Amino acid sequence: MIFPSIRTVLAFSCLLALPSLALNSHADTPPNASNDDIIEGEARVAPSLLPLDELRSFAEIFERIRSSYVEPVDDKTLLENAIRGMLGGLDPHSAYLGPEDFKDLQVSTSGKFGGLGIEVGLEDGFIKVVSPIDDTPAAQAGIQAGDLIIKLDNTPVKGMDLNDAVEKMRGVPGSEIVLTILREGQSQPLEFTLKRAEIKVTSVKHTLLDEYYGYLRITQFQENTGSDLTRALDKLMAKSNNALRGVVLDLRNNPGGVLDAAVQVSDAFLEEGLIVYTKGRVANSDISYEASLDTFLPDLPLVVLINGGSASASEIVAGALQDHGRAIIMGTQSFGKGSVQTVLPLNGEHALKLTTARYFTPKGRSIQAQGISPDLEVQPGTFTAEKESRFYKEADLEGHLESDPSEAESPATAAKEVEHAADKDYQLSQAITVLKGMHFIAPKTLPTALDENGDESAANETIGEEYIEPVKHNDIQS
Repeated sequence: MIFPSIRTVLAFSCLLALPSLALNSHADTPPNASNDDIIEGEARVAPSLLPLDELRSFAEIFERIRSSYVEPVDDKTLLENAIRGMLGGLDPHSAYLGPEDFKDLQVSTSGKFGGLGIEVGLEDGFIKVVSPIDDTPAAQAGIQAGDLIIKLDNTPVKGMDLNDAVEKMRGVPGSEIVLTILREGQSQPLEFTLKRAEIKVTSVKHTLLDEYYGYLRITQFQENTGSDLTRALDKLMAKSNNALRGVVLDLRNNPGGVLDAAVQVSDAFLEEGLIVYTKGRVANSDISYEASLDTFLPDLPLVVLINGGSASASEIVAGALQDHGRAIIMGTQSFGKGSVQTVLPLNGEHALKLTTARYFTPKGRSIQAQGISPDLEVQPGTFTAEKESRFYKEADLEGHLESDPSEAESPATAAKEVEHAADKDYQLSQAITVLKGMHFIAPKTLPTALDENGDESAANETIGEEYIEPVKHNDIQS
């Protein structure tokens, strides 16, 4: 037993050296990873000796598991589990990423993958199409919302896990897959042969709520979210004939994502000043991000919706706009994740996701475990309007004077989207009401902007990409 224990101690000692190697080396960076994913250098710490008693305990436990566990376990599995445990004991967001986890993380942040272009969910054990994505193989083939997928190639999907089905539908662009579906109104199953393509998921959804007010929904902060937002604002301006009076920015249930994307979204509404700054132990983790002069809509009235599912990058945006008095924040208290994670590729397949810094709002507020408090708290709910009683009006009086047709105004009618929002989403309906009120308020009564802090300096570089475990939804894109 002595020799295996010594071998284990030596292996564990090498294992402890891996993080510093990863922090100092770019050699193992895969071709598609940018230098922004790596922290150069390491924190200055006093030299220390390895705790021998703990190493002996580790070696003893390692050997006990190898010799006595109910089933054989190879050394590689045990050491990987040890790494996972070492990171898992730090905080909820640091993690060791295996090949599948690393791949999923890259897909979620890039917004690109090889697939068919459909949002799917589970219904009665079958895969149900929620909606096809425009200009994708699924939409071009005629797949419709409500279709039930019963086979993928020759494999029945009844009882198949949703993630397994999505994984099977994804693949190398150019490869083919046959979908067998059931469609309402069709007596026989339909077969579609689809060729996979690179799917680019738009992280920003938009609509014009009525003639003058826009709605923007950011589902997750990805690499292309900033450009997606700009395009969405362009479309809203065009639809309103350049008469847009205000926008609701919906960040509810947005789990976060890429730090740079949060900065770009904030910058679209801020003309100047600090957006966010980070502090950590590594030398180049102390970075300030400031607004640029190239601001898309610096004066447009803005309401931001948040809730307990708004985390990380969502809180950066809400906190920056709130500190500058640029927007009214409505909804409920946000999640409270104020830390930055950096992905450190270890080789072509594995990576280390490590918490490397905390971030702070322009006024120096830490969001960690506290979150963003809304300016106007609005709990979720539904709204049912009471039918107005019939009043006796001037037009009902006998002999009343007729109005001048040239001066008469047509009665305003609420858009169908607004009526729907009031019925189904109380928070959104209240945001629309506040937004319309802001249009009639004199600018001098709006919150004043945050004074420039001369001690803060801008930085062009980034320390990495920031993530949070997403809120689980039933709908998955493939």
